[in-house]
Amino acid sequence: MIEPSLVPDSQHRGLVSMLPQPFRDFAMLARFDRPIGWWLLFWPCVWGVMLAGGERRWSLIAWFLIGSIVMRGAGCVLNDIVDADLDRRVARTAKRPVASGRVSKSAAWAWLLMLCAIGLVVLFQLRQEAQLVALGSVALVAAYPFMKRITWWPQAWLGMVFTWGALVGWVEIRGDHLEALAALYLGSIAWCIGYDTIYAIQDIEDDAIVGIRSSARRLGARVKSGVAGFYALALAFWALAFWAMRPDWVALVALVPMALHLGFQVVTLDPRDGENALARFRANRDAGLVMALACWVVGNAGII
Repeated sequence: MIEPSLVPDSQHRGLVSMLPQPFRDFAMLARFDRPIGWWLLFWPCVWGVMLAGGERRWSLIAWFLIGSIVMRGAGCVLNDIVDADLDRRVARTAKRPVASGRVSKSAAWAWLLMLCAIGLVVLFQLRQEAQLVALGSVALVAAYPFMKRITWWPQAWLGMVFTWGALVGWVEIRGDHLEALAALYLGSIAWCIGYDTIYAIQDIEDDAIVGIRSSARRLGARVKSGVAGFYALALAFWALAFWAMRPDWVALVALVPMALHLGFQVVTLDPRDGENALARFRANRDAGLVMALACWVVGNAGII
């Protein structure tokens, strides 16, 4: 039996349900019950580090993981504070702590500040140039919760936010080959639009009732081909990034496993089945690892 306070797509329900109710609510508010979010935030950081040639910076990667967990949590808290009224009207989100009233907005703001304080500790582990790049994302993060109210493509804004770590990871390692960094970042944005469109399939009906805009609603019957297009665009930009680092056709072979993984998602995606969509969305945790290995191969043999 699912605990009443757990949302339908919670993971690690046994672990989360063992927490006392107040702690469980704050854990859920930061989405600690759904680790896929921090993996999707973490992997672009690793891509930037690996493609830039920082394959031995394991302590840096560990800091990025901690930062991804707490800052993804902070972003979710902010989103839930802003979206509380909308969340109450959507079946999948109505049980969220702020929307349900189990956590007050003032308590949520305090929790947000605590998470940001931990993120600040992570920020201080970076060199100054990377710190400035990281701080550049603050405005994008703050604006994201409002995007679904003003654009049909909030997934594009999320793409800029959720893959910003590629820029931070790269600049922490080096300051040149910015053309490769630009291509890596643009490809990562397209990847994010693709997987978040898959995620939005779950809420199409409720979003239509409430008036929330999304790429899944905008694409309608073409959602599957739309995801395929964004994934193809991601692969094209990543190929440019790899070529900029190592102008050798052999380098592009490193992208083949990622292309197969994304292709599998598209071929097996059923837009009429929310559980199918959720599974394909979560598969991007593994896709992130596949891409990290590709970046490691190219960055380790590239122009250093």
